[in-house]
Amino acid sequence: MKYRKLTLDELEELESEFTTFLATHGIPAEDWEKMKQKSPERCEQLIAIFSDIVFDKILGKVEYLEHREKRIIRIFKFGEEKVIMNGLQLEGESAIDFRKDQNAEQLLQLFRLSPSKLKIFTAEKKYKKERSLEIFNLINSGAQILKEDRLFHVIEQLKGNQIQ
Repeated sequence: MKYRKLTLDELEELESEFTTFLATHGIPAEDWEKMKQKSPERCEQLIAIFSDIVFDKILGKVEYLEHREKRIIRIFKFGEEKVIMNGLQLEGESAIDFRKDQNAEQLLQLFRLSPSKLKIFTAEKKYKKERSLEIFNLINSGAQILKEDRLFHVIEQLKGNQIQ
């Protein structure tokens, strides 16, 4: 197994896709019900295969992840061969909490009003593992999939500037 087995709730959400998966493996619904009773280990194997297919499909589409802590935010951009991370860290006293859901413009306004210093950092690395596994591991450590790249690019623009 490459990732993890889908939970029962996740499988229920993907019931029609799972039914199609079973059908492509020559297992109609009534045979699946019998198989669950007679061969639960085979069922677990099929669920594991289906789970990997689902995760491969989802993770293959991920371009950006975001990991937030109270005083640090990291945005990861996943390319073909490497990942680039841009981050912001607050130093000093501040009422800003990166864990709150704020868009790039709201964060910029808060920075301007805050007495704390903002440290901007960046790093990049080539994948040590398969791209999808690197993404999966970050998600398991608390990162969230981002649908848009706005904050990543805002940090890119801030790299050469200081916010006062």
